[in-house]
Amino acid sequence: MDYKAEFISLFTQHVSRPGSEKLLAWLENTDFFTAPASTRYHCACEGGLVRHSISVFHTMVEQHFQEGEDNLESFAICGLLHDLCKAQFYKVGSRNVKNEETGQWEKVPFYQVEDSFPYGHGEKSVFLIERFMRLKTSEAMAIRWHMGGFDDSVRGGSFAMSNAFRMYPLAVKLHLADLESTYLRERGTSDVPNR
Repeated sequence: MDYKAEFISLFTQHVSRPGSEKLLAWLENTDFFTAPASTRYHCACEGGLVRHSISVFHTMVEQHFQEGEDNLESFAICGLLHDLCKAQFYKVGSRNVKNEETGQWEKVPFYQVEDSFPYGHGEKSVFLIERFMRLKTSEAMAIRWHMGGFDDSVRGGSFAMSNAFRMYPLAVKLHLADLESTYLRERGTSDVPNR
């Protein structure tokens, strides 16, 4: 099964909230299923965003799901949609790179950011999801703060992030799953060298 088919299968199996069908239809009209997850760090390849989203969902379930305490629909929403902000976010450009074998300069494609809706990272994902379906407070907090200390708005510390992590275990679980997927499970999944 390819990543798009797996995503759709997981989403339709686990998410039944009103508006979820419209959200999935909207995703089909974006580059969500072909976009990279980053410009060079992890899953910086075609389809990397959907691949990363699936990885985060599986990591959350495998590492953090506790029967009777956690909700699988919330895990699916958070894992599969936490980086929705990256749909319509990247574009392919080209740059000159010297071919080491021939000594000639060649144009090669690369991903660059073109943010037409600069609303932040996690908060943008929350905003986009809620255009179609309502999130529980714990889901909104988890998605908003999934970047943890990597979020530009918390440089130097953030009591809001700390409070969200303390009050909503789902937020901690999503953050940890995102870190594990990005830095451990997805190593070597870029079309560009790791720097």
